[in-house]
Amino acid sequence: MIDGYIKFVRRFLPTPFSIALLLTAFSLVAVIAVNFSTNSSIVSNSFTWWANGLWTQNLLVFAMQMMLMLVLGHVLALTPIVDRIIGYLVFRAHDTASAAALVSLSALIVGLFNWGLGLIFGAILARKVGEEFSKRKSVLNYALIGAAGYSALMIWHGGISGSALIKVAEQGNLQQLLDGILSPNEMAVLPLRIGLEETVFSIQNVTTSIAIIVAVPLCLFIIGKKTTGRIYDFEKDNSQPKHSIKDHLGAERFDQSIIPGKIAGILIINYCLYTALFKTGFLEFFSPNNINLTLLGLSLAMHKNINSLLGATDQAISGASGILLQFPLYFGIMGLFRDSGMIEHFSDYFIAISNENTFPIFTFLSAGMVNIFVPSGGGQWVIQGPIIVKASLELGIPLNKSILALAYGDQITNMLQPFWALPLLGITKLSVKDILPYTLIMFMVGFCIYLVSVAV
Repeated sequence: MIDGYIKFVRRFLPTPFSIALLLTAFSLVAVIAVNFSTNSSIVSNSFTWWANGLWTQNLLVFAMQMMLMLVLGHVLALTPIVDRIIGYLVFRAHDTASAAALVSLSALIVGLFNWGLGLIFGAILARKVGEEFSKRKSVLNYALIGAAGYSALMIWHGGISGSALIKVAEQGNLQQLLDGILSPNEMAVLPLRIGLEETVFSIQNVTTSIAIIVAVPLCLFIIGKKTTGRIYDFEKDNSQPKHSIKDHLGAERFDQSIIPGKIAGILIINYCLYTALFKTGFLEFFSPNNINLTLLGLSLAMHKNINSLLGATDQAISGASGILLQFPLYFGIMGLFRDSGMIEHFSDYFIAISNENTFPIFTFLSAGMVNIFVPSGGGQWVIQGPIIVKASLELGIPLNKSILALAYGDQITNMLQPFWALPLLGITKLSVKDILPYTLIMFMVGFCIYLVSVAV
């Protein structure tokens, strides 16, 4: 069954960028076909709407924010302090079962703070566990440990770096996203913001996240007890960026000194603390810009020097290439759907088949399906967000519940979609075929928990 699923993914799912191109083509054809009989200029209009959507200014800002969140989280994961934390955790693992539970628990908790950090932290922790067991000559199910390291991606969108949750917490973001989509009456009742106290720190999300944090490590612990492994033999992988040792002259010494970066980092962290405690308030502080500023400050303060920070950035930047190339295509699709009136059609369809009880379930299921083809929480929010907001207003459903349903659907099918596993596979030297049997089990556990959460 697993081999069949892997063959299906390889045969029918090209790269996410290719999928974005295919979705663009499909969207253009759909809009033209629906409006061809009533609009003689629909072909030229469709391409104009799409082109205008590509470069929507506030959405390009959003793309930059998401890229920085991934890159800075990765950079932070490569700091010596995080490396020491990982080393401390590794020595607490005594067998496959305890290692799987420890790796997944750590990755899930870190993933709630930042998805980029959680992904790389889990990957490095899994690799270090493998190295330690190899050094001990102990039996290990390394594939299970690798899958455990990927678990951050099944909880991240409900955390403080969740794309949809932090964007709607920004003052006026909903108005910008839905301008031209909602009627004046709907815009009048649209809240200026939906704070994290209504999403990330809501009772629904807190209890759901706790259930995931308990159930997934427990499940992997049981699997670890019942599966066999082998003794691995591989060379130690140093995840810290490597730098050549040279004699530095003049200004070159500035980049090698431990002082400038740490001073800058401490100043930034103090400013962020002051802002959170005395200006915005703690919950209002967590906007994309403030999160990225905090990550930058922590990275500067925790890396050895500026040169170390830049070396880590060189390692991390490739992971953001998908966001850089795919997001404008998603923005184009959103512009096309918005200006052609297709969002209204989709919303009307959801309203026709739903009521206030079933709509969150349909949102959760549809978000999971969309994530298979649009493996980006930010890109998915741009495309699907306006549809669910408009339908929620029509049905009188709390927006925070609908947005959480979208977040849950998006994150759980990461356990089926291998795109975001690529950095982990590169670090652990595992393959998709190795981890997929276990991520499918994690998917089933998480799916049940999230489905109950949105249905209650």
